[in-house]
Amino acid sequence: HQARTAMRLSQADLAARMQVNGVTIEREAISKIETGDRFITDYELMVFSRVLGVSVNWLMGEKGPEQ
Repeated sequence: HQARTAMRLSQADLAARMQVNGVTIEREAISKIETGDRFITDYELMVFSRVLGVSVNWLMGEKGPEQ
């Protein structure tokens, strides 16, 4: 949610970018992921990382050495 809103993307915009990158996902699925009601597959995680411009570790909530 943080990375998506920082880029000023709606859930529908993010879904469209995911689909352009080969992952078919609907806006409703992104909403469920953000609320913790749906798991993310490994290949979705990789594409989310690329589309949002953040690391997979960041998406998984892992803190870096500076935190």
